[in-house]
Amino acid sequence: MMLTIILLLAVAIGFALSRKQAVKNIFRSEQKYHTIDDEYNAKRKERQDEIDELLSKIGKNGLNDLTEKQRKRLDELSKK
Repeated sequence: MMLTIILLLAVAIGFALSRKQAVKNIFRSEQKYHTIDDEYNAKRKERQDEIDELLSKIGKNGLNDLTEKQRKRLDELSKK
């Protein structure tokens, strides 16, 4: 009787773990970029959005509103 209960528990645990893995595979995210061009364009857009955000902040409050870190980042982004 005890052996049957242990066996059933082992089967139930195995089933639960395999089901969890199957659910992960179903909902796994697709590849983010399909081509090298897509990846390049996405990174370029992210860079441009960051530049636009920093320039917008400068436009509203002036250059003195940027932190030293933001100024360095703007300088790095403008060189690319």
